[in-house]
Amino acid sequence: MVAPGIVFFLLFKVFPMLGIVIAFQNYNYYEGILHSPFVGFAHFKELFEYPEFARIFKNTMIISFYQLIFEFPTPILLALLLNEVGHSFLKRTFQTLMYLPHFLSWVIVGGLTISLLSPSTGFVNEVLGWFGREPISFMQESSYFRSIIITSGVWKEVGWGTIVFLAALAGINPEMYESAQVDGAGKLRQLVSITLPSLLPTIMVVLLLKIGSMMDLGFEHIYMLLNPLVYDTGEVLDTFIYRLGLLGGQLSYTTAIGLFKSVIGLVLVVGANQLSKRTTGNSIY
Repeated sequence: MVAPGIVFFLLFKVFPMLGIVIAFQNYNYYEGILHSPFVGFAHFKELFEYPEFARIFKNTMIISFYQLIFEFPTPILLALLLNEVGHSFLKRTFQTLMYLPHFLSWVIVGGLTISLLSPSTGFVNEVLGWFGREPISFMQESSYFRSIIITSGVWKEVGWGTIVFLAALAGINPEMYESAQVDGAGKLRQLVSITLPSLLPTIMVVLLLKIGSMMDLGFEHIYMLLNPLVYDTGEVLDTFIYRLGLLGGQLSYTTAIGLFKSVIGLVLVVGANQLSKRTTGNSIY
């Protein structure tokens, strides 16, 4: 049963890691990995000396932090609210409607976002016009870009993110709530004393996995909304790698950037895992 999963990870996760050696070479298509000259840490030095590196890294960390603050707790809150819906038909309907955006591609979501925020035909600017406000070019204003990224990301993925927490809620023994009601505990007290402690292991595992992938913001999401006017706040390491690696052909340089991202992610997840183990007793390994 596990053989297909093992083969998948070997082919697409483990074997490709052998290509990390490119980060320490001046890779040449004709000479290949085995014969391209080694340059040591030259590409990493070039990365850290790049004038725009600090800005790009800062953008990556800020957007990652915003995603952690806003996108992580939202599915938990939504799952708690859905769990209180007593009518099964309404509950299933709400779940289905919230799951649907997950199955839309980022191309469609990006197109919808651009259309809604259009200064000439967008619904948002039309609403602002009702209150006497001038149209705002949201997609051309750097100050709005991060908010747009976070809002569209929450809308698309919040429903899908509730699945894990709804499953955890379904696994809580209902006799605990019955006993609490007999003791006179209200809904808020049950939430604090039963629901949240029962959800804590699941919350911590999902949080640790989220922290481990903080450097992977989702290239498609940002790329679909990014334009040169918002590079100062919107360009991140993923889009930078795409521009230089695939479009510019600098494979060794961008492999070094990717390895740098992986090391940062490893440090974050190991540190967060140790902190969680010491404070809550929950960990992913």
